[in-house]
Amino acid sequence: MLDISMFRNNVDDIRADHDKRKIPHNNIDEVIRLDNEWRKTRFDADILRKSRNEAAKDIGKAKKSGNEVVVQEIMERVSSIGSEIDDLVLLADEYLNERDIFRMKVPNILDHSVPVGEDDQKNTLHSFHGEKIEFDFNAKNHNEMLEENGWVDLVRAAKISGSRFYFLKGDLARLEMALQVYCSNFLIRRGYTLIQPPLMMNKEAYEGVTDLSDFETVMYGIEPDKYYLIATSEHPLTAMRMDEIIEPSELPIKLVGISQCFRREVGAHGLSDRGIWRVHQFTKIEQVIICDPKESWKHHEELLDNAIDLWDSLGLHYRVVNICTGDMGTVASKKYDLEAWLPGANEYKEVVSCSNCTDYQANRLRMRYRTSTGNSAVHTLNSTAVATSRALVAIMEQCQNKKGQIIIPEVLRPLMDNQECLESLN
Repeated sequence: MLDISMFRNNVDDIRADHDKRKIPHNNIDEVIRLDNEWRKTRFDADILRKSRNEAAKDIGKAKKSGNEVVVQEIMERVSSIGSEIDDLVLLADEYLNERDIFRMKVPNILDHSVPVGEDDQKNTLHSFHGEKIEFDFNAKNHNEMLEENGWVDLVRAAKISGSRFYFLKGDLARLEMALQVYCSNFLIRRGYTLIQPPLMMNKEAYEGVTDLSDFETVMYGIEPDKYYLIATSEHPLTAMRMDEIIEPSELPIKLVGISQCFRREVGAHGLSDRGIWRVHQFTKIEQVIICDPKESWKHHEELLDNAIDLWDSLGLHYRVVNICTGDMGTVASKKYDLEAWLPGANEYKEVVSCSNCTDYQANRLRMRYRTSTGNSAVHTLNSTAVATSRALVAIMEQCQNKKGQIIIPEVLRPLMDNQECLESLN
């Protein structure tokens, strides 16, 4: 969330950002109103504390005079003032909690370089990578290839888990494991520390890293223990330094997380979202950086370069787009997406999101670093390296040949006994 000083001293910047996003100012107004009520209530409580302290001094004087009636009157007044203070403290806490609920609904301030647009059709092209293959045959989509080769069992997975779950089988499962190893090692060689995080988080930690509406549309809740299954390893990796003051010598902290991810994926989806493209459980390798604010935009480009170099090494065609105002979520200040070309679907689809969240998550997580003038919020950044199910789709659709075979990317072959093609199970 935004630092409260932004609402007190730079509210016009927040309002201008809302205008750019074309969203109303209601939540801003509520934060300001409740902050004023909180501050007034605390001030009133402080005034009463001074009155109580003054009255308490009079008790001693009255006792010296031997006037028990006056002593009793003063003690009753002190007790009454104490009750008023207690009521004001409770009221102040209510105002503070309500203020921060609205504060969490106010999105991050967008970077000036974010293109203005109403929806994803206004995202701007950053770069193209690899050659767009033109097949001399009718390209199959990944659903057809999965069915023909028996690499996925959706029907039996639905029987025991529900729709959008799957059994991954044979060489496609081996290819998925090869992607995990290859991508993790790729980033380890670039100085990132490999982390396998917990797969569940409590609500307080989760509120620190994501939009509150995600609890309704994205996360799976675990009852009665009040935990949430993680939607990406970005979330536990970022929250792991919650409530800490980080020494400057530790920065930047560079992590590569590998985990299963769980998403409810509420809503209807198109034909190309079927199969293993949009699923409730998948594996993802994620990049996370926690850094000095002065370095965060440099690190944002670093994360993008890592993703580009990784996907280039797989020999796949994709484009990078700069996400516009109308397609941005709550947390990021700027975001790039990598979109892989899917010949069978005849469209580009997102495979990587690369975000600079500035201090938005750090403020929620109370995650700071030590400076010569006091403690200050760090900046947090994240980027997908590979969501393996989507990478498998991109490989199947781009690396198919006329015989119906899937050619394994060269860099992955050493991890698959140097096979050149995936072997069918049918």
